[in-house]
Amino acid sequence: MSSSADSGEALPIRMLHDRVLVSTEGESGERRSGGGIVIPATVAIGKRLGWAEVVAAGSNVRSVKVGDRVLFDPDDRAEVEIRGHDYVLLRERDLHAVATQGRSDGQTGLYL
Repeated sequence: MSSSADSGEALPIRMLHDRVLVSTEGESGERRSGGGIVIPATVAIGKRLGWAEVVAAGSNVRSVKVGDRVLFDPDDRAEVEIRGHDYVLLRERDLHAVATQGRSDGQTGLYL
């Protein structure tokens, strides 16, 4: 699969096997409850999963594609910096879910 960065130019990397490169850029740590209350990122609620956007995928990745929003465990991650941007390297099996519908504001609309 091809890879692309947020700026529209191709990343100088080709993912192998079942590896997925995701970007957490733009993911704010704070979130909003159903009633509109802002919950700061500093609030610890046990084990919390995070959302990210797939920017590159290896040839053996079958369930996600570049541009998908995926749910993963921030504790099980390896970080890498490419061209000044931080990315997270994961195996496909480390992904917990793929957002099935997007919203116009770029958020998933899902609250877990």
